[in-house]
Formats: sequence, C-alpha cells, structure tokens
Amino acid sequence: MNYLSLENVTKTYGDKVLFMDATLQINKGQKVALVAKNGSGKSTLLRVAGGRDNSEGTQSRILIHRDARLGYLEQEPDFYPEHTILEAVLDSDNPLILAIKRYEHSLLFKVTDEEAQAAVARMDDLKAWDVEARIKEVLSKLGFVRLEQTIATLSGGQKKRLALAKLIIDEPDLLILDEPTNHLDLDMIEWLEEFLSQSNLTILMVTHDRYFLERVCDTIVELDRGQLYRYTGNYSSFLEKKSLRHENENIELEKNRKWLRKELDWVNRMPKARSTKAKSRVDGFYEVKDKVSNVKLEKELQIDIKGQRLGKKILEAQYISKNYGDLAIVREFAYKFQKGERVGIVGPNGVGKSTFLKMLTQEVRPDEGRVIVGGNTVFGHYSQDGIPMAEDKRVIDVVREIAEFIPLEKGQKLTAEQLLERFLFDRKHQQVYISQLSGGERRRLYLLTVLMQNPNFLILDEPTNDLDIITLNVLEDFLMEFPGCILIVSHDRFFLDKLSQHLFIFEGEGRIRDFNGNYTEYRDVKRDEEAEKKERERAQAAKENKTAAATPTTTGSGLTFEQRKEMNRLEKEISKLEERKTEIEGKFADPGLTPERITELAKTLNEVKLQLEEKELKWMELAELA
Repeated sequence: MNYLSLENVTKTYGDKVLFMDATLQINKGQKVALVAKNGSGKSTLLRVAGGRDNSEGTQSRILIHRDARLGYLEQEPDFYPEHTILEAVLDSDNPLILAIKRYEHSLLFKVTDEEAQAAVARMDDLKAWDVEARIKEVLSKLGFVRLEQTIATLSGGQKKRLALAKLIIDEPDLLILDEPTNHLDLDMIEWLEEFLSQSNLTILMVTHDRYFLERVCDTIVELDRGQLYRYTGNYSSFLEKKSLRHENENIELEKNRKWLRKELDWVNRMPKARSTKAKSRVDGFYEVKDKVSNVKLEKELQIDIKGQRLGKKILEAQYISKNYGDLAIVREFAYKFQKGERVGIVGPNGVGKSTFLKMLTQEVRPDEGRVIVGGNTVFGHYSQDGIPMAEDKRVIDVVREIAEFIPLEKGQKLTAEQLLERFLFDRKHQQVYISQLSGGERRRLYLLTVLMQNPNFLILDEPTNDLDIITLNVLEDFLMEFPGCILIVSHDRFFLDKLSQHLFIFEGEGRIRDFNGNYTEYRDVKRDEEAEKKERERAQAAKENKTAAATPTTTGSGLTFEQRKEMNRLEKEISKLEERKTEIEGKFADPGLTPERITELAKTLNEVKLQLEEKELKWMELAELA
C-alpha cells in the first residue's frame, strides 16, 4: 500500500534551486532516510512532504493515502505554554488518546458518577488501559517524570523530546522525523532505535546518526545537486551503491569530454555547407557541452589548520571533587593526560559532564583537589551552545574579527576568505548574514572559529549536532590525524566508536569510571554486568522466600484502617517527592546556570531529600507493623 507520493516537487529561493521535479514514493512498512549536505534542502523537503511548506517557490503534487494518518516531528515544536506535559501529549484526535484524556479528566476534576462511569466504560470498550500505561512508559523513557510540569518551564531540548514522545504515543501510520536523536542521551537513543525498528512502522526521516541508518532504515534517498537518488538497503549498502554511481558518472563524463574535444575540432572548422545532418551535429555538440558544463565538481571540507606543539606536561586532574549542596558532580577524580589521547565522555543528561569540562579548562574551581594545565597547552573548546554571533553580521566579518590571516603547516598562510572556502563557504556565501545560515552551516562556522585558535587540546561538546554525514566524515578524518589531545562529549555512537581510545563513564553521584575501549565494547560489558546483577537479585529473592517459608509466622495486631490509609498517603507523597527530586537534578544539566542559581537549586534539592527520608522512615515503621 502506498502511503505517500511526491510528484515533480520543486523548491526555489530566488535564483537558488533546492530540488527540481523531485519524485518519491513511500509504501507501508518502509523506513526511508533522507541524506544530503547541510543547506541542500533536507528539512525543506520534509516540510513539503508533511504539508508544512506551501510558501512561494514551492511547486508540488503530494498524495497521501486516505486511510493513512501522518505524524510530523518539527525541529521547533509549538505547544500551548500553559499546558502540562500530560495535557500536551493527550492533545490528539486519536480515539484511544481521547478516551484516556476523558478518563484522566474524571480523576483530576469533580464530575458526576455517570460521567465517571462513562469514561471507564469507554476505556473498557477501546481496551485503552494498556495504552495509558504505555503513555507513562514512553514519557519516562524520554526523561519526563513530573507530568504536571507546564510547557512554559521546559527548555528547547525538552520540548523537542516531548514532541517526539507525543508523536510516538499518537501512533500515526506514517512518521516524518527531522533529526529525532537531537537532545537525547545515549540510553534514550538506543530505546528509540529499538522502537523504530519495529516492522509495522512506516518512517521518513532526516538523521545524521549512522547507526540509525545502518540498523533501522531499509531505504536511503540522497538529495544531491537538486536531484533525488534512491538506494535500497541500509547505510553500508548506500555507501557501496553511491560509490558505484559516482564511478559510472565519472566514466560517462570522461566519454562526453573526449567526444567534445573531437567535435570541437569539427565545429571550429565552421563548415560552410550546413546540411540538416551537419546542423544536427552542431546542435548535439552544444547539448553535450551544456551537460558537461553543468556538472559541478564536489567540494569537500578541508581542515589542515596548524596546531601548536604540546609540552611534556599537558593536563592533570589531582583528585578533584565538586558538589552543589548534596549533589555530587565529581568525586576524587584523578587523571594525567598523555600526548595524542582521544577520550570519549558518556553519561545521562544532567549528570555533570559540562561542569566537568569547565573544571578541566579552569572555568570552574573544584571544591577539593586541583587541575594543573601545561604551559604549552592551548584549549579549543567547542561547546553545545556555540558562541553568540550577531544575526546582522556577515560570515566573513565573523572570521575577520578573529584573524585576517591564518597560519598553516610549513609556514604557509591563508586569508580569511580562503579559509572560509575550505569550510565550504564560497565567496558569495561569505557575504550572507548569519541569520540566513542553516543550523548545520552555523555549526560549521563555529567549528572554524574554534580551530582558528590553533589549539593542541580539543574539547568537543556535542560536535555532531546538525552536521551532515559528509562533514562528519571529514571532521573524523581530521581528528584521527590530530596530533594533540581530544576530549569528546557526544551522543553519536558511531563518532565515539571511531575516535575514542577509552571512555570516562559518568555513573552518577560523582563516580567517573575509566573504561578501556570504545562505546560499543562498553555497552556489551554493561549488558553482561546488568544480566549478572539480575541473576544475583533473583537468587537472593529465592533465598529470602525460602527462609520466609521456613520461618513460623507470628501473630500481630496488624494495621488499623487509619494506619493503612496513612500508609497509602505516604506512598503518594514519596512518589511526588521522588519526581520533584528528579526534576531538580535535571536542571543541573543547563550549561547556562549561574553559581547563585546552582546554590539555590542545591538547597532546594537538599530540602526535598530530607522530606523524602522522613516520609520513607514513617512508611517503613508502618510496614514493620503490617
């Protein structure tokens, strides 16, 4: 069954053609990924396919099957600020979701007995009870615990995650996803990968996550120079078939060039007798000439900026610790960096990775221990937030403010214009305002400004966000040859596997584990450890059950009705306090927190923990009586 058809879709911005007469069909059960360079029009094509773009310059014929419900993940989702998280995900026309919304309303607000019974009956009729549990499971997997939190209090990344959760819960027939892994930690990405791999889902998505392309997708469509090229298979298959296509194009191009040289000889003789055959030959010459002239040679990002020499002492952390109130960020971490080390950093959102990086660069002082930076060590810090760039400033001006000339290897120099050309900003594009750049182009420009400092110790915090696969490959090759040290925080598993020699694993409560191996090797070890832990827990539970069965039961007074009521009340309060604790801990992930705000959050977290301990103690006392 065909779910979506795009026929002769064209999109232009003034003189710039993003795609011309593009045609694409997606059938039920297919998982299609769209790949292209930044600025080629991937997101625009998704918006057109999802019916989100009918602006000037768009010509399209889009056919959606009448029985197919389409769900679209926006890059910048729009919610009602006053809605709670639960209200936002229940804002749907799906009959199952509407039934759950009605039932939740009957629990939260005063309704008549008839209305409450009707809500329960509707849930029974649609068998929606499992769906309600699934909603809370999906929200939990994507990091949402306190469901009464309002949208106005969420960050941009949290809103993107909530939009993804809403889309999954709504269960449309066709999912259109624009960079679904952005703002997810590694556990979330792996859960999403497993979910999207289900055979009954139909997907059209843009992603730079190459493990997603390898493990989830069965079709890859490349947008190249305004044309769509379809490849059946996963990422490995795509690379093979794309390479073969380029070889064939080059062979054809060389044939045309040879023919042109021969025909040019004939045309230059300017035959006076213009027969029909001769005219046809001349027309054929100009047709092939136009064809060859229109073939643009692919330019690749060139990174060969000179790096400064490292000294014997590079960077050393001497048993550093950092706490915000009772929240431990780092506890007695010690490490001495060696020349050429490439270290990956992984851990859930909010665990303190950004604070750790700032301690190493001496932007944040540790509570205990000290950080020693070598005299020749020059940091190049690529942060998640980038650097503020004035929207009304041109690309060339951003670079010139740093330097007019940039030193290369062997004493050579580049002008600011030449350097930008190596980062795929041609002379015309250098005059473009920052406000007109795509997300990937801004990231590429920011990377350039970091490398212009000639660092010998690179600290890269989520460098892969919004970069296309081609740029990622060039960046990886550069980093593989980089003679200095590299410290990488990334949720891109492929990137980590390719570059990291070992990992710092943030396990929570200030513990940092040094793992000798890449991310895939770590996940294999972690799965084995989790399996062993579950086996020990099962054995311990079986032992306790056996002991309890052999022990004579004692008679007791048990709990009164009031005590049972108190126990139920405590359970609800403990659950709310745990949600509140998780919410506060999540706020520490914000890299823009001021020291005053950190102290305030730490104080609030300490108060919540004390209340939690008090409630848990009372509950345990009642449990012993029971």
